[in-house]
Amino acid sequence: MLAIIAGMVAFAPATAQQLPERQGFFDIRSATTLLNDGVHELEARLQLILSDEALEALNSGVPLMIELNFEVIRVRGLWLDSLDASLTFTYELEYRPLSQRYVVRNLNSGDQDSFATLYSALNNLGRIQGLPVVDDAVLDPNSRYRFRLQAHLSTRQYPAALRLLFFWRSQWQLESDWYEWTLAR
Repeated sequence: MLAIIAGMVAFAPATAQQLPERQGFFDIRSATTLLNDGVHELEARLQLILSDEALEALNSGVPLMIELNFEVIRVRGLWLDSLDASLTFTYELEYRPLSQRYVVRNLNSGDQDSFATLYSALNNLGRIQGLPVVDDAVLDPNSRYRFRLQAHLSTRQYPAALRLLFFWRSQWQLESDWYEWTLAR
């Protein structure tokens, strides 16, 4: 028995160094819109977990772009549904080693916030509140609408050769499923 325990203790450091890679994932937990002064505003909760490779790149000074794709789909009974609008909201996540802070910048509005931990930065990114998405006046009151939301890690900002490499690396393919809901009138 003592030999088995000694063997396990001797084997433990080798296995501790071979931790499984964290693949990361993006998930939309909930999403809805609220009408506020004639504008539909997005309220959403996302879970954003970075993969080991994305995390290593971020901590090495490579900014990451996280995009939210929002679509307005008009439901047409006997015809195919119509994509009436498509919006992309882009956020940049950056680590600044000198100040040891994570900076989240909304590239659409220019707003930015600074966080002491990556957890805080990703948690903030995952709480979308009051984001204006569509003016109620452009929606036909006699039509039904569906809204869809998706989050993904964008690699568009990198050079083509690097994007090709990322295409083959699953740890850079972080993308949520589409989350869909019906506009309640």
